Amino acid sequence: MKIHVFRLHPGQDLKLEIDKFTEEHNIKDSAIVSCVGALTKATIRMAGARKINTYEDDFEIVSLVGTAENGYSHLHIAISNEEGKTIGGHLKSPSIVGTTAEVVIGEIEDLSFEREFDEDTGCKELVIKKS
Repeated sequence: MKIHVFRLHPGQDLKLEIDKFTEEHNIKDSAIVSCVGALTKATIRMAGARKINTYEDDFEIVSLVGTAENGYSHLHIAISNEEGKTIGGHLKSPSIVGTTAEVVIGEIEDLSFEREFDEDTGCKELVIKKS
């Protein structure tokens, strides 16, 4: 596994910048290893729903997981507010970085990720193949 690390600055969009990084560095098959930081705005699609909520406050990123491949990511996030209340779901844009976001991506060198339409879900889903 090849590791990539980068830092985002206040005002940048977390999801868009991860997608941009994987595209600019031609990272085809990867997973989020770690992300710590803060958001001032979070756009999240809730579990099992088509509903998208936008939250504006000071949030800590307590978890970010998912896959990313060459400009496309499937990410789930958990954030907490000053009272420690946590919300999470599918990360969407805009999700704006507060003080910082330190992102670690692990590029998986012996697998190939593709997205193919799945009739059961009605979405393009991850298909994993050996490189």
